[in-house]
Amino acid sequence: PGPYTFILQASSKVPKIFDANKKSVGIRVPNNNIAREIVSLLGNPIISASLKDPDEILEYPTDPELIFDRYRHIVDVVIDGGVGGNIPSTIANHTGEDWEVIREGAGDVSLFY
Repeated sequence: PGPYTFILQASSKVPKIFDANKKSVGIRVPNNNIAREIVSLLGNPIISASLKDPDEILEYPTDPELIFDRYRHIVDVVIDGGVGGNIPSTIANHTGEDWEVIREGAGDVSLFY
C-alpha cells in the first residue's frame, strides 16, 4: 500500500466492464484504512476514478463536503474520512521488460531506477 499506481499486463480476469481489448490495467493499493476495509468487507477490488474538477485551481477535489454537495444526486454514498491529500500517485509501467515511470507523484521514483 502506498502512493503508487502500477500498470501491468491485463489478463482475461479483468472484468468485462473494461474494454475487452485492453492489454494493460492500472492497479493501486492505497495506504488508506477506509478504502482497504471496504475492499476487505467486499472481498473484491474497487473500480474507481479520480474526480476531475472543471475548476483549474482546485483540479481534484478531496473535501468530502464539497464532493457531497457536487455529486449527491448521482452517487449513493460519500464517506467522510476527512480532507484528503492532493498529490497524485507515482505511476510506473511494467508492461515491457523494464519499469518506466509515467508520472512522478508522491511515491519515491528511485525504487524504479
